[in-house]
Amino acid sequence: MPDIKCIHSGAAPKAVGPYSQAVVHGGLMFASGQIGLDPASGQLVADDVITQAGQVMKNLEAVLAAAGSGLNDILKVSIYLTDMGDFAAVNKGYAEWLGDHRPARATVAVAALPLAARIEMDVVARVSV
Repeated sequence: MPDIKCIHSGAAPKAVGPYSQAVVHGGLMFASGQIGLDPASGQLVADDVITQAGQVMKNLEAVLAAAGSGLNDILKVSIYLTDMGDFAAVNKGYAEWLGDHRPARATVAVAALPLAARIEMDVVARVSV
């Protein structure tokens, strides 16, 4: 479809399945979920949720940049945690990441994530058309 643009950033982990890191359509970017993978090694950066969350945010920033977008363009964030006991720690890092920007958000507990990750996040953001 010519009006759907697939986004790829070499600064974020490559898609490990039949999907794009993000797609852009109608002025919106829909990012696929990111876990705390190091883009170079393809491995989780650590076992702890704080380090994983930091890498997730770096990965999402790279995808946003590849789409011509940025943190202040994020409209909606979804956070998936394997342990809701991690909520407060993740919330603190999340607030630091976005500064004063406050997009809509959902945080849900899940039974498991790929590669035994403890956190996954995806975003919807506006982009220039």
